[in-house]
Amino acid sequence: MSAGILVTGVAGFFLAMGVVALWRPERVAGGFGTPSLTRDGRNEVRAVYGGFGVAVALLLVASAWLPALRAGVLAAVAVALGGMALGRLVSAWVDGPPGWIPWLFGALELVLAAALVLAMER
Repeated sequence: MSAGILVTGVAGFFLAMGVVALWRPERVAGGFGTPSLTRDGRNEVRAVYGGFGVAVALLLVASAWLPALRAGVLAAVAVALGGMALGRLVSAWVDGPPGWIPWLFGALELVLAAALVLAMER
């Protein structure tokens, strides 16, 4: 699989997550057992899942045209994804095992991080 396809797939994930979070923050939070959000909660989901997700997607796409930054962009996003998965493990240790959706997202975060590391090598 080409590096471009790997990076495009990861960018697509972040773009989809970001758009859904900006448009319907309760839908994102509801998947994690919090179907009702306060105004501040909606703001947080829109910022962290929405705006950040769209920005990362755009950065990943831009890295195709910015070869001097490409490796750094891919490494930074891969490390961020790994950090998210690590945070889920810490939470499982501190709070007890979560439901299946957080585990699914943790696995997806690791797969996407690995895809970016593979793309860096190509």
